[in-house]
Amino acid sequence: MTRGPYDPNHPKIRRVEVYWTAVTYKTVMVYGALLLAVVLGVFYLFVPQWYSAAVHKLSNAVGDSDAEKGALSQNQAHFVNLDGKVQVKKVNSVQWVNVDYHTTLDKGDLVQTGSDGAARIEFGDRTTYTVKPDTLVTVEENLIASDRPTSVAVRISVGAVDLSTPNWASPNSKAAVSVEDAVAQLRPNSHAAVKSDPAKNEHEIVVSAGGAEVQRGSVKMELTQWEKASFSTGGSVQKSSVLAPPDLVAPLNLQPLIVENPKEAAVHFEWKPVAQAVSYILRVSATAMFTKTVKEARVSGTSVDITGLEAGDYFWNIVAVDAKKRTSDASDTSKFTLVAQGKSQEMALEIEGTQLHGHVVEVIGRTEPGAALIVNGQPVPNIGTDGRFRHFTEQFDPGEHTIVVIGSNRRGGTATRRVSVVVPK
Repeated sequence: MTRGPYDPNHPKIRRVEVYWTAVTYKTVMVYGALLLAVVLGVFYLFVPQWYSAAVHKLSNAVGDSDAEKGALSQNQAHFVNLDGKVQVKKVNSVQWVNVDYHTTLDKGDLVQTGSDGAARIEFGDRTTYTVKPDTLVTVEENLIASDRPTSVAVRISVGAVDLSTPNWASPNSKAAVSVEDAVAQLRPNSHAAVKSDPAKNEHEIVVSAGGAEVQRGSVKMELTQWEKASFSTGGSVQKSSVLAPPDLVAPLNLQPLIVENPKEAAVHFEWKPVAQAVSYILRVSATAMFTKTVKEARVSGTSVDITGLEAGDYFWNIVAVDAKKRTSDASDTSKFTLVAQGKSQEMALEIEGTQLHGHVVEVIGRTEPGAALIVNGQPVPNIGTDGRFRHFTEQFDPGEHTIVVIGSNRRGGTATRRVSVVVPK
């Protein structure tokens, strides 16, 4: 630029010139990474001890963070079965929301089931609480840690809850259920049913397996299998024996029943007798939680034939009734499938061999993926995605035995295979 002679009458002009270069974020990141690599390289070459310590510390921090996230997920109580209307109100919320299998529970949360609702909740220590219809419970405790005893508990405001405890790793772990002013602490490998009816002022705790300690004020009471503690508000605790439910015989659990016309076919139900029982109540449901009963029958004997069922999956159990019209808890639930027999429908089923393990026989074979198998009346729980299976029978007495394998698929196809084995003395 050429500057002319100075003119005092001409206004002074100020000029600012700005120059810039556009740099993308990607470029900044690349240069930052290169600079970090240079710095780390210098430290690696001249101060290797500091470099190793820094990398180790960073790795531990990342690992601890991941471990904490994993522990948090495993320690939270969650729903493993849902049926009908089930809602939860979180401890820090005023709204009830519908739950799903992603819902987790923390201390202070409320769970409510509708008249058609039921839910099974599993805690991090594998204790399960089955919340029956028309029930309101509160999560009172959820203390789960791998390095110390666990403690879980719920309180029943109204309704009924069944709970089962596993064999805990720590003998000092606890699982409890509170009702009114009483608390039941269950032993490991135990099962109990707890009910609260404030309208009738009736509360009870029934142990069906293992044992429990019931405490109400200064009174402590031990309950063993098929014993009940019952009380009313202001009244004393009464201990009594209860009827045991029957053992189921047929249909076998997971057994497929293949018939030509399911609705007209008679399904035979059978169970073992219970001492002091004068009648039994059979319940058949389309759901595992028995929120939808499709058939119910009162029977004086230990078997009955039921018709009118459509093809599909069903669950059934039995309740015993004594002369005073007192009822037992429901028996274990079994599942069966009613299948319409298709014309000329066969299924793949091959017994590849057997192996003796003492008095137990291992049956090895292959079937169709997704098929159901029964070996000598016992369901085969694990069938591979390629249809291969290995099943261990119950112990046999010495001598010759015939193993019967029955299979069915969803197309209505069936197959039966028999294999003879000789069990040595």
